[in-house]
Amino acid sequence: MSQTLRTKCIILRRTNYGETDRILTVLTPDNGQLSVIARGVRKEKSRLAGGIELFAISEITLTRSLKNTGDMWTLTGARLNTFFAQIMGDYDRLQFSYDAIKQTAKASQQIDEPDFYELLAEVLEALNDKKINLKITETWFYLRLAKLLGNELNTATDNNGMKLVEDARYNFDANEQVFIFDRDGKFDAPTIKLLRILLVNSPQTAARISNAGKLIENCSWVAKMIAKI
Repeated sequence: MSQTLRTKCIILRRTNYGETDRILTVLTPDNGQLSVIARGVRKEKSRLAGGIELFAISEITLTRSLKNTGDMWTLTGARLNTFFAQIMGDYDRLQFSYDAIKQTAKASQQIDEPDFYELLAEVLEALNDKKINLKITETWFYLRLAKLLGNELNTATDNNGMKLVEDARYNFDANEQVFIFDRDGKFDAPTIKLLRILLVNSPQTAARISNAGKLIENCSWVAKMIAKI
């Protein structure tokens, strides 16, 4: 008797195994990370190879023995659902895609949280859209990753518990991870507003803010501090 699983997935890692096989690490919406062996997938006429590309959402079918549920899954079917082809033609987007996959793989291995799949799917979609400033997508990703890891950015109050106000400026304490009132601070009301938008909206929404490109550098630095990158 065998167990069958049909699911969407994003390929996190592919490792050549033997002469024609590959070991895959995949991230799924409902089952977290899975280890999968794709037998014969490196053969020239493999029917599975085209369905397990990087930078894509795939639909896969897996099987394993009911008696040995600790065993690795075996790939029996695969097809591409969405391939984010534009990422491949932009070096900077490609490099950040690798980093986003690496960071998500590490985090989803530590914490069993289905939102990691949605995070990675959404960041790949945004990276595929060249109209969206890459820094906006990066910043959005790091803020969301930090939130899933339990370290959400506080954009409501400063280090003294006082509400952040529009006519004030602030700096950000990277160690304490809080905003500090400072008349000459780098963070004004529009910058903090953009951070708030990034925390609760998509990169596509943030990209429509008229001055987002000018504000994003400071936002990006804060996001990396929060995500501890």
